[in-house]
Amino acid sequence: MPERRDPAAMPAPLRRDVGLLGRLLGRVLEESGGPALLADVERLRHATIALRGAGAGDREAARAEVVELVAAFDLDRAELVARAFTVYFQLVNLAEEQHRVRTLRERSRDGGTVRESFEAAVQEVRAAGGDAGLAALLDRLEVMPVLTAHPTEARRRAVVDALLRIGGLLARLDDPGLSAAEEADTHRRLLEEITVLWRTEQLRRERPTPLDEVRTVAAVFDATVFQLVPDVYRSLERALVGDAAGTRQPPFRPYLRWGSWVGGDRDGNPNVTAATTTAAMTVQADHVLRGLEAAARRIGRSLTVSAASTPPTPALLASLAGDEAAFPGPAAAIRRRSPDEPHRRKLLLVAERLAATRACLVGEPAGGSSGGLGSSPPDPPAGGYRGAEELLADLRLVQGSLAAAGAARVAYGELQRLAWQAETFGFHLASLEVRQHASVHERALAELAPDAVGDAAALDRLATDGWPAHSRATGGVAEETLATLRAMAEVQKGFGTAACRRYVVSFSRSAADLAAVRALARLAVPGGLALDVVPLFESRADLEAAPEVLDAYVALPGVAAWLQERGRRLEVMLGYSDSAKDAGFLAANLALYRAQGALAAWAGRRGVDLTLFHGRGGALGRGGGPAGRAVRGQAPGSVAGRFKVTEQGEVIFARYGNPAIGHRHLEQVTNAVLGASTPGALAALRAAEARFLPAAARMAAASEAAWRDLVEGDGFAEFFARVTPIRELGLLQLGSRPARRGGGGFDLAGLRAIPWVFAWSQNRCNLPGWYGLGAGLATVAGEPGGTATLRAMHREWPFFRSLIENAEMSLAKADPLVAEPYLRLGDRPDLVAAIREEFRRTRALVLEVTGAERLLGHRPVLRRAVDLRNPYVDALSFLQVRFLAELRAAAADGGRMADLVLLTVNGVAAGLQNTG
Repeated sequence: MPERRDPAAMPAPLRRDVGLLGRLLGRVLEESGGPALLADVERLRHATIALRGAGAGDREAARAEVVELVAAFDLDRAELVARAFTVYFQLVNLAEEQHRVRTLRERSRDGGTVRESFEAAVQEVRAAGGDAGLAALLDRLEVMPVLTAHPTEARRRAVVDALLRIGGLLARLDDPGLSAAEEADTHRRLLEEITVLWRTEQLRRERPTPLDEVRTVAAVFDATVFQLVPDVYRSLERALVGDAAGTRQPPFRPYLRWGSWVGGDRDGNPNVTAATTTAAMTVQADHVLRGLEAAARRIGRSLTVSAASTPPTPALLASLAGDEAAFPGPAAAIRRRSPDEPHRRKLLLVAERLAATRACLVGEPAGGSSGGLGSSPPDPPAGGYRGAEELLADLRLVQGSLAAAGAARVAYGELQRLAWQAETFGFHLASLEVRQHASVHERALAELAPDAVGDAAALDRLATDGWPAHSRATGGVAEETLATLRAMAEVQKGFGTAACRRYVVSFSRSAADLAAVRALARLAVPGGLALDVVPLFESRADLEAAPEVLDAYVALPGVAAWLQERGRRLEVMLGYSDSAKDAGFLAANLALYRAQGALAAWAGRRGVDLTLFHGRGGALGRGGGPAGRAVRGQAPGSVAGRFKVTEQGEVIFARYGNPAIGHRHLEQVTNAVLGASTPGALAALRAAEARFLPAAARMAAASEAAWRDLVEGDGFAEFFARVTPIRELGLLQLGSRPARRGGGGFDLAGLRAIPWVFAWSQNRCNLPGWYGLGAGLATVAGEPGGTATLRAMHREWPFFRSLIENAEMSLAKADPLVAEPYLRLGDRPDLVAAIREEFRRTRALVLEVTGAERLLGHRPVLRRAVDLRNPYVDALSFLQVRFLAELRAAAADGGRMADLVLLTVNGVAAGLQNTG
């Protein structure tokens, strides 16, 4: 499949890679299916390119040609053609990822300050507050990515692994030192790996279990994140102290804190149980302890400084003597090899202690469930560490001894990387967070204490004073809820309170919803559980009521005492997905923005140290988009040096699958958090908000009205089910969690936001990412000076600029021409006309606001990426809509035809680079 783009439109290295991968795939197609297969693929490719380039008068004829080609394929041929386009997208994504890495390296070598970098952030904060202001902000800084198992990664792990191998080979071609023979062999290996990818099954045949998902996320930590974190810290250190980096104690504390919902999120997922949660922590601990042990051994082996050149301190010698007594066998072997290298011996015995810790806390979970949290661990584990703090004490002891002997560069080089890893990941890798729906706690209480249901004061008394002696669960919801809280206590006993202390309450609507968890925890763990109850406000109405709910909650005597003990730190989560489904794109985004501001003001009045937790999805219709710009667009005072956010599904691999891209992502987020927390940034945000918020409120009201007119109209749910592959998406084995909350028939209220957004992206409408925005913009554009106001909002208000950029991307990935055959399946011309008109209006007004001639006109790299993909996505979309109609007409499970539809779903997701 040769490349199709004008060479002038694409950087030469990217053009080379896309062309090479396309040619190799074409060769694989010929070898696998003969010249006729490649010819069919090429005919469809040329036809969709011609459709894209056709003028208004020729468009119908061009579309008819594509439809005719697709109609001529039998099922076998259609499956091969769909697979060819799917694999092509996967390879193009790799080429673009490699070019992004290449571009990042080139920028770093240019010598200037890179935009959105650590260096730029340090300069910005120093200019605003001097060294003292910078130090104060760094001391408060926290960035907390929370990885979730939300089912948005459509690719099998085998496909991801094959792509990683191909990516490594592609990167090798950038090495200028390759010989001709090495280059030829790399091409040969690429052809081999692309053949493997072509012959690899794209669809999962079984739904992953929650523990499968835990292992998948742990593999991301192993592959990139564990090494990425100290790289990020070192880059920040260089921005702060220049060439002195690595020669003294870093001038900041580690600020990255990782969280995970994988194995802890049971909201609507009956497959996640209390046993799952404890097993998940065992898997996490196994991975991080192995990583720490391997790093300690590697560094220890290289730490060959002698006692003569680098005399150890008495404290180090005393600690070494204690370790040697605890591990006489390994200590004797190490001493024989390194008799005059006490620092080396100490660090190698640190590795032995880590191995002992893992054996005690984890056992060998990789092949089964032996060991781990099922049995109470000894305290302390025999010869091991009682916690990461003891490990850090040992590492600092070695650092102090080396520094005292004049070897500061050795003390704060590789050893500091290990210390950063221990401080960031502890012995638990990521803080495991539990989430459950408020209604589940209500049902549990109805069994245990029916008189206390909905009574926050009564629940607070149960949490504070304890339950009557006869209180116990008799099974069902109550028993599993109490078992979950006991599992949290078990995890804390083994790995410390930081390992699992947060409990997120979905659809929090009252103080009683939060007090219920505290009361149930007191019954489950009478001896006390370290517990942070985190309210999750999701609908627009709940977002508006959040300060009132929190007022009632913190007024409860037990909660007030807990808040004081926690240093008045409180965490509140905001749900982007359900609010957008509830109120539409513009109204939901403004509601979230206003909630941020209202909560920040509430915290200021109450003396609460607030952290906002942003439940953003991967797709733009669920709060996705560039995280750095999103941080800058938060309400004034709502960031304040801290940013916590969910990272979901395909976003995890997109952001952290490649170390260079992961580094850049964390750098951009850190830059934005620091920059958004300066007095100057706050003043500018407040000024823009004061000027533009009234106009935004008018727009949001009109936008929400348009949204509700559409989605709440008669028959819309059935229309949605017909014009999208929403029912068929249920056949994709994306994740362990069902697509719907509860059971029963099809309705929009029970549908989760992920499949809602995913389905609209598949039919090329992308409706949740823009619908209603045009109605809102038109409200202000029709006022005197309205267009000038909108342009000023876009220029001066980061919130509005981020919103318009995200909508622009959704519009660019939508396509009315390709969407039309899907929309015809709904047999509702009135709804189709409304969607078409709102798309036309939204597109025109977005262009008027940005001043561009075409969507993404000011963002040429993104525009090029969308243009490159569109004809290829079109081919898959026309295949999908044909077989979707035939599958439904067959009124059966479809067998291979259903598999073909799902294959096109994977391909379209790869082409658009988003699922849900």
